[in-house]
Amino acid sequence: MFCPKCGSILVPKKEGEKRILVCSCGYRSDNTDIAKLKEKVESKKKGIEVVEKHNKIDILPTIDVECPKCGHRKAKFWTVQTRAGDEPETKFLKCKKCGHTWRDYT
Repeated sequence: MFCPKCGSILVPKKEGEKRILVCSCGYRSDNTDIAKLKEKVESKKKGIEVVEKHNKIDILPTIDVECPKCGHRKAKFWTVQTRAGDEPETKFLKCKKCGHTWRDYT
């Protein structure tokens, strides 16, 4: 229930054997039957959402660079800021043939 004077939520308070609703603005409600008031909390459970995994490597750009593992000359690459913001990004490369991943700091 809300205060008709200021609109705030009325809080139950016990005075002797009687329970009344009061507001921080000073309003008091003597005619409300508090025994009828109940609080109901509903929780919304989120189900598990299955997301189909796509091969994200296919959308990355390809460059000509030699794989240190197999010698293949094509690799996909992406960059990540792994150090402080004033330092350059780290370039990660993944060989299109063997899948070997390595870093390039240049």
